[in-house]
Amino acid sequence: MAKEKIMYVCEQCGQESSKWLGKCPSCGQWGTMKEFRIKNEKFSHTSFTHVNISSEVESSPLPISKIKASEEPRFDMMDEEFNRVLGGGLVPGSLVLLGGEPGIGKSTLLLQTVLKLQKSRKILYVSGEESARQIKLRAERLFSLANSLSSVSAPCEDEGSFVSDNLLILCETSLEKIFEQVKNVQPDLLVIDSIQTVSTENIDSSAGSLSQIRECAALLLKYAKTGGVSILLIGHINKEGTLAGPKVLEHIVDTVLQFEGDQHHLYRILRSIKNRFGNTSELGIYEMRQDGLRQVTNPSELLLTENREGLSGVSIASTIEGVRPFLIETQALVSTAVYGTAQRSTIGFDGRRLNMLLAVLEKRVGFKLAQKDVFLNIAGGLRVTDPALDLSVIAAVLSSNIDVPIDIDVCVAGEVGLSGEIRPVARIEQRILEAQKLGFKRMLVPKHNLQGFDPKKYKIEIVPVSKVSEAVKELFG
Repeated sequence: MAKEKIMYVCEQCGQESSKWLGKCPSCGQWGTMKEFRIKNEKFSHTSFTHVNISSEVESSPLPISKIKASEEPRFDMMDEEFNRVLGGGLVPGSLVLLGGEPGIGKSTLLLQTVLKLQKSRKILYVSGEESARQIKLRAERLFSLANSLSSVSAPCEDEGSFVSDNLLILCETSLEKIFEQVKNVQPDLLVIDSIQTVSTENIDSSAGSLSQIRECAALLLKYAKTGGVSILLIGHINKEGTLAGPKVLEHIVDTVLQFEGDQHHLYRILRSIKNRFGNTSELGIYEMRQDGLRQVTNPSELLLTENREGLSGVSIASTIEGVRPFLIETQALVSTAVYGTAQRSTIGFDGRRLNMLLAVLEKRVGFKLAQKDVFLNIAGGLRVTDPALDLSVIAAVLSSNIDVPIDIDVCVAGEVGLSGEIRPVARIEQRILEAQKLGFKRMLVPKHNLQGFDPKKYKIEIVPVSKVSEAVKELFG
């Protein structure tokens, strides 16, 4: 028996150590060092030669002038939201990890995606959590409900309308057996549901352990790069909300997608955390329905309350995520503190930034909020990091504090500084056009953003403001 070398790997950052440590020296987290066993003998890839995984391929350094580089080809996922988050489509030979809470809709998203792709691509769907019959029943349910809601007569009779020989289902957890089937199928796209259920015989531990996840992900990456086949992995998350397994799993893959949302809300957010082939600031919005996940092409209309007239503590902000502008509703509630210490609670917004904005209101504008509870919510379950939301947060807090509603045809955009100034924001023209398209009549924007273009060309009235006090006068008189 070959001796094994024991290493300890941090779950949070991937830091390795030859001995166990209570506190990780890299990230400073306690109790995150987990045991990882490594065999001393050289790993043999003989069982994976049929998928072009070989350690015998030698590489030599090349001058950068002789390296041929071209735009990475992509193929359409038949889903505008998915394509946007991926950066324009799926790159052949890429390894994509999709994570999210249990029951959030990860498997549903990938299943309905491959059902659309099966007519043009050969797909191997590997499931370690469901049987083939369960997957078939779910596919039939998604298809029949989608057609019934579209008033299509007898959708289930024509089974070939959504079933194709290009979509193959495999229920297997052994990585060696999966690669054997890959040799026979030669798919264009490989889906693994999920990486925590897959194990290899070369590691003497149970599926889902740190060593199994790390080794299986490394072998799948090698296959994706050498074979030019795209792989979609589904990953579980832990109780802290991060992807389960060692942090090195996120370093191995090319793209990390996070599927967010509350199971009690309709909307789901597909967010890019890491993307080697595109922008990480993009997000896709879906609506969970009986027939699966529906793309939300115009989130502004769905994220705004239809009847806001007479409601205090509500402000509309024009924000941008990636290249997509949309309007979002900021809700605030200010009440007298019942206990000695005032509460500060936020949903979808940074709590530390809220404390900063409340300090600006008290110091620069003169509103005393130290003895009042402040609750802030971003409608729709979204989590927004755009600094242009600052002015909307201040407007909503003041509206609730004085119990005076803001006009329903007014929206705002602006970053607030510590001295009470309103700083310019990026892509102001796109924000204005989005507000104009939805019928808003007035929009408060930073004064410095008006340099370089004529505001008269817009049908919406543009009000420039340079300080928070000016914005308060414009909103409340």
